[in-house]
Amino acid sequence: MTKLLRLAGLAVVLVVSLLFAVFVGDQGPWYFAWVIGTVMIILISGAGAIMLDAQSSLSSDGEI
Repeated sequence: MTKLLRLAGLAVVLVVSLLFAVFVGDQGPWYFAWVIGTVMIILISGAGAIMLDAQSSLSSDGEI
């Protein structure tokens, strides 16, 4: 059952991305770069927050 739901979710993502590509037309590469850049900024800032938390928990005096 979970494989069916996963397949249905991927199908929905595929349809949404195809509709997005049709609607944006020539602006597609710009929007693609914007989405990828936004995701990368979020992932890098999340990794930085995790590293900061790990450093503060390993520190003996609580200062970094």
